[in-house]
Amino acid sequence: MPDAIFAHPRLAPVYDAFDSDRDDLAAYLALVGELGARTVLDVGCGTGSLAVLLARHGHAVVGVDPAEASLDVARAKDEAGTVRWIHGDATALPSLAADLATMTGNVAQVFLTDADWGRTLRSIHAALRPEGHLVFETRRPGHRAWEQWATDTGPVIRSVPGVGRVERRFRVTAIDLPFVSFRFTYRFLADGAVVTSDSTLRFRERAEVESSLTAAGYRVLDVREAPDRPGREFVFFAQRTS
Repeated sequence: MPDAIFAHPRLAPVYDAFDSDRDDLAAYLALVGELGARTVLDVGCGTGSLAVLLARHGHAVVGVDPAEASLDVARAKDEAGTVRWIHGDATALPSLAADLATMTGNVAQVFLTDADWGRTLRSIHAALRPEGHLVFETRRPGHRAWEQWATDTGPVIRSVPGVGRVERRFRVTAIDLPFVSFRFTYRFLADGAVVTSDSTLRFRERAEVESSLTAAGYRVLDVREAPDRPGREFVFFAQRTS
């Protein structure tokens, strides 16, 4: 079940206002061009920022996400109806023969068990054409991002069109590596409503990710720095081998 930050009907519409630093979108648009991909599967597409951007640049895009509230936001952005939106997770994908699959926003870290991660990789594999590519990023455990998160607890307030002013607070609730848990608390200043969202992420080492990709039928072509977050993330380039 997706976290409330993505699935709650009051939180999904304010997500973009608090996630406005999306320099990674330009990087992903560039790599789609680098790989010559015409059809793109955006796994964990969320509110559709990347999917809509790719569609505007002429790519055929399928966006899949288990959070219906986030997909409602995504559909509203897609005024021309050019993206195919699928409510569900990667294991429910139809046959697509996509050139490229992406997972942005560190979606790879939400899969906490080896079984769930393996099923997701195999399902994406089935949705790719032979020799199609999978590209995604994940935070480097060695960077220890949670230490910065634990000190960055001050309130953030955004004005959201159609919603009003919203305050967000954040705190780390547990560190049990490779798992880190945290809580977002949102207060809607117009009516005083408070909604919380709890999340847990898994931090996998590079070798662990590479091994899981090989086991799921991929060849790891490259592991790069995230151009907008050097030293903080691995960007994996993998190719379906059969």
